[in-house]
Amino acid sequence: MDKRQVIRFIIVGVVNTVHFNLLYLIMYRFFSWGYYVSFLLAFVISMVGSFFMNSFYTYRVKPTWKKFIQFPMTNAVNFVVTTIGVYVLGDLLDWNKTISPFIASLIAIPFTFIISKKILVTEPDKGGRL
Repeated sequence: MDKRQVIRFIIVGVVNTVHFNLLYLIMYRFFSWGYYVSFLLAFVISMVGSFFMNSFYTYRVKPTWKKFIQFPMTNAVNFVVTTIGVYVLGDLLDWNKTISPFIASLIAIPFTFIISKKILVTEPDKGGRL
């Protein structure tokens, strides 16, 4: 595992989290859009941004349509691992429920890294470029 890629992946994650929250707040607070619409739009825009940041910065690969279509799987994996982590830490181990989601998110990072690398790097460059 390339340590530089892991560090860049974490940097992209932090930037993307800030990006998502700023977009959400701008849409919800400044434009007075509903919180659900604001959340969904911020989520989709951030996921697209994450795809390009991870393609160009983290893994240094050219984006393709095939990779773009597959990339949401990284969010699905992150969601599943985090949700299981929250359940195990919060309910089964009875850890502090305020901190359990944060710890579960940290646990999800390696899984998300592996899936995103598999999608963005190990696939041969087939399909049209974006």
